Amino acid sequence: MTRANIELGDIHPHNIKQLKKLNSVVFPVLYNDRFYIDVLEAGELAKLAYYNDIVVGAVCCRVDTSDNLRRIYIMTLGCLCAYRRLGIGTAMFRHILEFVNKDGNFDSIFLHVQVNNDTAIEFYKKFGFEIVETKKNYYKRIEPADAHVLELKLRNPDGSIIPLSASTTNGTTPSESNN
Repeated sequence: MTRANIELGDIHPHNIKQLKKLNSVVFPVLYNDRFYIDVLEAGELAKLAYYNDIVVGAVCCRVDTSDNLRRIYIMTLGCLCAYRRLGIGTAMFRHILEFVNKDGNFDSIFLHVQVNNDTAIEFYKKFGFEIVETKKNYYKRIEPADAHVLELKLRNPDGSIIPLSASTTNGTTPSESNN
């Protein structure tokens, strides 16, 4: 049996409609035109995920410099249901980790997850993310409206770098590593 080929590709004006369609299927939130303009300017922080040359997922991030910190904010990271648990999400997250490690100047990576999205919460926890806050009424048009803020700290309060564990860089569960 041949192993599936997972690749990440750039997002350009000629394929942005694929991202829009993917997001409309994967996420309960509708993203406005400003989101997609920002994605086109995100460079390495926005990628489409291909599984055997078929677009099946995407990751879109931005640099956040609020609160006197320099962090990566994961705006979206998602995959079509039929292609989950094949290592695609892990490949997208590893790409972001590689970007962060190469840069070397980020304090953390964070994102918002709907409080009832147990699958996403567990996905991020296997990489070392922790729930650091719950925001009431974060979402405007979906229920439940509350969101957890998940964060992976990359620096200690004294500024020293936190070494990433093997599970953070690997992120595989026994069932994924057998695929």
